[in-house]
Formats: sequence, structure tokens, C-alpha cells
Amino acid sequence: MTAHPPPPPPFRDPDLPFAKRVDDLLSRLTLDEKIGFLHQFAPAVERLGVAAFRTGQEALHGVAWMGPATVFPQAVGLGATWNEELVRRVGEAVSREARAMRARDERVGLNVWSPTVNLLRHPLWGRNEEGYSEDPRLTSAIATAYTRGLRGDHPVYWRTAPVLKHWLAHNNETDRDTTSSSVRPRVLHEYDLRAFRATVEAGATAGVMPAYNLVNGRPNHVSPYLAEQLRTWTEEDLLVCSDAGAPSNLVDSEHYFDTHEEAVAAALRAGVDSFTDHGTDSSKTTARLAGALARGLLTEADIDTAVRRQLSVRFRLGEFDPDADPHAGERAFDTPEHRALAQEAAEQAIVLLENDGLLPLAPDTRIAVVGLLADECKLDWYSGTLIHRTTPLEGIRERFGAERVEFAEGVDRVLLKTSAGTFLHVPPAPAAAEPARGAEAALDPALLAGRTDLPPLTTGAEGTELALADWGEGLLTLRAPDGRYLSVAEDGRVRASADQPGGWIVQETFRLEPHGDGHLLRHVGTGRHVQVAADGVKVAEEDPEVFELVVVERGEDAVARAAARADVVVVVAGNDPHINGRETEDRTTLRLPAQQELLLRAARAANPGTVLALVSAYPYAVDPADLPAVLWTAHGGQAAGTALARVLAGDVSPAGRLPQTWYADDADLPDLLDYDVIGSRQTYLYFEGTPLYPFGHGRSYASFAYGDLTARVSGAAVLVRFTVTNTGEVTADEVPQLYVRAVDPSVPRPRRELLAHRRVPLAPGRTAELSFELPLSAFAFWDVALGRWRVEPGPYELLAGASSEDVRLRTTVTLDGEPAAARPLRERGLDTADYDEQSGTGIVDRDRTSGDAVTAVSGGDGELLFRRCDFGDGVREVSVEVSGEGSVELSLDGGPALASLSPRTPTAGPYDYVTLTAPVTAAVDGVHDVRLRLRGPLRVARVGFSG
Repeated sequence: MTAHPPPPPPFRDPDLPFAKRVDDLLSRLTLDEKIGFLHQFAPAVERLGVAAFRTGQEALHGVAWMGPATVFPQAVGLGATWNEELVRRVGEAVSREARAMRARDERVGLNVWSPTVNLLRHPLWGRNEEGYSEDPRLTSAIATAYTRGLRGDHPVYWRTAPVLKHWLAHNNETDRDTTSSSVRPRVLHEYDLRAFRATVEAGATAGVMPAYNLVNGRPNHVSPYLAEQLRTWTEEDLLVCSDAGAPSNLVDSEHYFDTHEEAVAAALRAGVDSFTDHGTDSSKTTARLAGALARGLLTEADIDTAVRRQLSVRFRLGEFDPDADPHAGERAFDTPEHRALAQEAAEQAIVLLENDGLLPLAPDTRIAVVGLLADECKLDWYSGTLIHRTTPLEGIRERFGAERVEFAEGVDRVLLKTSAGTFLHVPPAPAAAEPARGAEAALDPALLAGRTDLPPLTTGAEGTELALADWGEGLLTLRAPDGRYLSVAEDGRVRASADQPGGWIVQETFRLEPHGDGHLLRHVGTGRHVQVAADGVKVAEEDPEVFELVVVERGEDAVARAAARADVVVVVAGNDPHINGRETEDRTTLRLPAQQELLLRAARAANPGTVLALVSAYPYAVDPADLPAVLWTAHGGQAAGTALARVLAGDVSPAGRLPQTWYADDADLPDLLDYDVIGSRQTYLYFEGTPLYPFGHGRSYASFAYGDLTARVSGAAVLVRFTVTNTGEVTADEVPQLYVRAVDPSVPRPRRELLAHRRVPLAPGRTAELSFELPLSAFAFWDVALGRWRVEPGPYELLAGASSEDVRLRTTVTLDGEPAAARPLRERGLDTADYDEQSGTGIVDRDRTSGDAVTAVSGGDGELLFRRCDFGDGVREVSVEVSGEGSVELSLDGGPALASLSPRTPTAGPYDYVTLTAPVTAAVDGVHDVRLRLRGPLRVARVGFSG
């Protein structure tokens, strides 16, 4: 008899629904195997033929960290395109390359940790480059487009599985793992959650990554909003992946839990499904999880829930159906289409801020291209390695002819003279050297070591002239004539060994510190000074060398000479994405670095035809006076130089639009840690000052006329139509924007709020008729009195135009809505976080799992205001739930105190609440505003009232 092979297990049956297949596979795994799946690097289960799996592949604007790939503009640049269809195609190209790269290197993951959906609330945030916009609707529109491209359009199998970063209210790098964002309910729902929600509801998201910070006193990795909000937005099994090292932070830096077993248990129960901790070593995480199980902090059912979510993603990626997976044969990598798309994206991301007619430039223009970024194509922490590249200088030379273009970088050319009278000398590199950093794939590039194959610096009678660039805040880079930057490797030697500044800890920056008649040279990465010893130049704790800085040529002099010989000078200024404003480091100012300001002034003084081209990851407060043209682009990826040249030449009319407000001065900014966009009047939504450039701003080489605006209510939507006509002489894109303003709101509402937009290409004389169907929910706000969304009745002004401030058309619609209701105090009381206004307070955690309380900042005095509170027929007693020590005082309508409550002794801990009661000194009825004054380090969670 012939033995028949056993039938494949149900989890291998492609005809069964994924849910049944997941359940079958889950039932076959041992408890230890399931625990192993909860680390980022899930091991293979060979007895079942299940392969190893890694969560996390960076792909913010191209596949990152895994070697050469197509590099698209930074995320903030993609946001500046205001073009969802373009961004969808970028996401599609990135996911195709991820599949193609995985085919030859299985370390390339398909669970991609992109896009970043954090809102660009504050322009000094170090990771501004990673987000799309300060506006939640624009952010969600661009993020949805990118995730759709990453996911692919197959109804069953996903090309990649995108995870959104970073949940939630995360806009500061300063002490990012210990600071708490105080986020009131209106800001939470109307601002921070909105971008995530719309993107998740669109159906192309596989999960989210919690952020390092705390929100309302509770770490995001144990956030109740994962269950209360995120998982209610979709029926898909979302995979929540921790950020790197964050599970350990719950104990080590945040001290939120006493033991790591408690921490991993709390995170898992809150909704974290995959733990990114201790690199590839899963042993610590699995031991902690096993310990939590042994202590009864977790059940096997908790483990199963998390593993099920991971397996759901793996099935959707086609891992268990290689023959049916339509993406398995994907090999599109660095294709002509991807190169063309990178250029198109870079072109569409360019924003023309000012133009008095100088641009576009005539073909025979003699151009001086100057500035620290003129011959650079900078990458950031989440970039891939460039296969192709064009710098602004290269692009302009190619477009206008090298004979018409002169270059001056603007660095200071210096020698460093030792106290012995010798000079620092850079030895020549050997013919066969290691490849440049970043050329190889690295699961964690933070672990890449500095190069030691090159000879260290020496000293001698003949010094090496170094290019000194000051990037602001006193941070310098020093570059040898062959283009290599001075750097320090693990052995402490100073070498000219880096092709660019970079790395998790940048080893290519220095500070010159005055010392006597000279300077000490401090290496920033190690914190040590440079020492000249018998065995070479190195960094050391003792005996620092005192250098004399010998300036051979000042950068502004070279710039002025080149500018004076040209018809037009293009000053390319901006930032290096690894220096002063990056992950782990916020900026301190909006100003351009002083050296670049100096170069700009030198160019302008020598030539009135000066174009400022800002290439940066964030806004600057620049003075555009006397500058005939100003452009901005994010770091534009591999085709950045070509794109800029084509815009300067008029081959492409610029149509990028600012995705965030450009403020005129540092004084316009709130504190970096102030997340209350409503109370502190942040972003274009609430800012009442005059911006340098408003949200949505961008000029064109064409002109456009707007007309025929109509709006009417139809059922559960508002239908809006208007026309846009190209009245200029060139084909160009316009980005019509539609905003709304509540005319007579009962609570503070945005000055104007983006409802819709569209990027429209128009030939001269052509007209486009735009129509938008806006659900009534788009006009709602979060009513803290009701704890839900409410559309307020009354008039709403609709504004159509070219930016948030360039309004061309207005009309008004009146909505029926739901009338406001006073707060029913006797029935519902007051949750203190549901205030209308506050001063001097912050929201903190009611306990370690859920709920909010309010406390005075730094144990001082604070006040909460609750408007229109209905006391009914009368109230004679008030109660408060409090912990800690201090007092609460109740008053009405700005009058005298009616009750004061204080615990007799401090409670045992911040989560040990007691209920205090006190009589109201006078009977109160009717509707009043309630004020609570908080004094001391007292947490107040709730206020109740009785007759």
C-alpha cells in the first residue's frame, strides 16, 4: 500500500479565513514559543516550519538602514507637496523596493515603521523632518496616501504592513522619555488623536508604535487610549510595537513601575504586542514576561491576544502562502520609474516663498552658487544610502552650463597651530580603504563603528588646510581637502575618516573653547579635548592642546567675490540633519546659524540679485527684506539638485505649500512642552500674531483667479463648489484650500481650520471646477460638558483661497446642529480634566491604568474654570476626590470662596485617593461658572455636588 502524506495543518490552508488559520497556528504553539514571539526578533519554530520574524523596517522616505535604495524627499517635504496621489505612488515605490531588497537579503523587514503621524505643533522639535504637517487633516491625508501605497491594493495580501509612529502627543526630544505632555480632552480629540484616527480608519494601517513620552502623567506604552480609542477605529487586528528600549524605560528612567515584570505585564495588558528592547537579544524580555506569568501578573490568554495580532499581520503579508502572495516576485528596485518619481516628488516639494520677478532665471544667466549646502545632498537618520545624487551646484551646472556657474562654499579655510608651533596634518588615505559608513546594511546603524583603517592625524611643519563650518550653537565640523570629515573612533584617535557627519552619536562635531591666547578643541561626541601626544592626535581627559586658529580665508570673502562676478547669486542655506535639531535633540532657536547669516549678507551686499534657497528640515525665521526671491525645500533626496535647478529655470512652476506656520521670531513660540494648542494659541489654527509665512503659503510663476463659490447643506453634508482659473502665461499647479470658521462659537474655536484641499494642474486660461462634499461631522468640536463630539448650531464661514491667510472667496452656511447644554452638576459632577480654561495646572494620571486628575504645576497654585454649570434646584454640599496634600477652593462667577477642602494629613501616595466633603456656605442654584483653586501638590480627580 502507498502511504499518503498527512494533510497540511489548517493554518497552511489558503482557502480558510485568516482568523481560523491564526487560531489553528496559535493552538499549536507552546507557551514558551508564544512568549518568544513577543520580542521584536521572533525566533523560528522549526517543528512547524514557521520562519523567524522581525517587526520594524524603517521606510520613512525610502527603505532605510539596509544599504542602497531610492531616497525620496523627507517626510516634511512630502507634506509640502499637498499631493496625496503623488505620496501614494511614493509609498508604492518604497514598498516595492522593500520587497525587492528582501528577496536578496532576508533581514529586510516587511513590517515597516512608517509613516510618522505626529503633528508639527512646534517648529523647534528636533524631529520636525519626520512629520507631514501641523494640521491634523493634512497630516492624515498624506499619511493615508503613504500607507495605501505601502500596503498595496490587493484585497487580501499586503505588500508591506505599515505601523504609524509615534502614539501620542510627542513633539519634544528634550527629556523625551520622562516628560509628560499635558493634553486636555479637546486637544486630545480635536488635534492629537484626529490624525491617527483618520489614517487608521482608512484601512491601510497594520499598527502603531507608542512614543517614549508620557501623556497626562502616564507612559504611552501603558496608555489606556490604545484600547479606548485606537482599537475601536477598525476591525483589523492592529499590531502595537514598542519603541526601542521603551519597555525598560518604564522602570529604569520613568520609575513608573518597581519591577520589569510589572512593567511588561502592564504594557501587554494595555495593548503592546511586540517588545523592541535590548536589540537582537530577546532573553531579557522573554524572562520578564515569563516572570510576570509566574507572578500572576499575566495570563496565557493575555499572551495569546498579543501573538494573535502579530500572526494576523504575518498572514496578511503572505508569509504562509508563498504561492498565492502576489508580491512574492516583486523585483522593482532603482527603476527608471522610481528615479523619475524621486525627481517629481522633489520638484513638487519646493515652495516659492518670495519672488519679485527675478525668477525664473533666463537660460544665459551667469550664476554664483554659494553656501554650506550648495554642493551637498544631505541624508538624515531615516534615509537609505544614495545610489544617485545631485546637489544644487550639480543641478544648476547641468541645467545652465558649467561655464556659466561659479561656486563658493563659504567655509572658513583654517590651519590649527599647536603650542609647539607645528600644525595639524591629515595624512593621505591608503589606496584600499573600507567603504564609506552607511554603504552596508545595518539593522541598527547606531551600532556602526567608526573607521580605524585610516591613519590618525599627525603634526608637522606643514599643516593641512581644513574647511571649518559653523552649524550654530558653536558646533563645528572640520573637513580635509579630500572631503573627509575629522572624526573620532572607539580608539580615541582623530582621523579624517567620515564622508558626512552622522551616526546616533555624531563623532564629527567639535567646539572651539577660548583658552588664554588660543583655543581648546573639544570633541562633542566624547566630551573630551583634543590632545597632541607623542603617539599622535587623540581625544583625552587630560593635557589638552591649546591651538591657535589661523584663518587662511574667510568664507564671506569667497562668497562676496563669486557673487560680484555673477548676474544672480543663489545662496543655499539650511541645516545638516544630524546636527542641531534631530532625534534626541531639539533646536533652541528659529534663527539661521550666524555663519550662514553672514554669508547671506555678504552675497546680498555684493549682488542685489540674490536668491535664498533654504534647504532644511524645519522652518527658519529669516528676514526676507531686500531679497528678491526666497525658496524652501526639505532635504529632497537623490534628485534634490536637479529639482531645484529646474524650478529656478522655470522648467517647473513651483507649487509646494508650507505644511506648517513659519513664525517671525522665537518670541512667537510657546514653551516646547506646552501641548495645549488651544490655551496657548498655537499653530495656524489659533495663532493670533503675524507669521513670517502662513500655513499653506506658496507662490507660483503663474497667477490664479478664484470664483463662483457656492455652499449648501444637503442631508448630512455640506456641498461646496468654486472655480480656479490660470490667468498666467505658464502651465502650473495651484493648491486651492478650503477653510472654515465658526462665526459665533460658544467656546474657543480655530481662527480657521482646513477642511479640504486639492492640487490642480492648469494650463494658461484653463479653469477647474472643484467640488467638495463635507460631512457635518467635519464642523464638530469635542464638547467637554457632554464628553463627545457636537456640531454647534449657527453660521459657519467658508473661506477658499491660496493659503490660510490668502483668502479669495467667502460664503456662509448655517447649520442646525445641537444646542449647547449646561453641565448637570448634581447628576454628573465634574471630572477635573474636563475644564474649559486653566492656569498653572497640569493633567496627571488618576492611577496607573486609566483616568485623569489635575494638579497645580510644581506644587504651586493653579485654577480651573468650568463654564455654564447647572446647579439645578440647589446644592448644599461639595465633595472632592484628592490625593497628596494641599487644598481645593470652590467659588462661583469670580465671587468669594463657597467651600474649601483639604486632607487633614497627606495621603500615602499619589494614587491613594480620599473623598472630602464640605458644606457650601450659601445655597446655590441655577447656572454659574465654577472656579476651582488648587494649592500645593494636591491631585484632584473629581468634584461632586449634592443637595
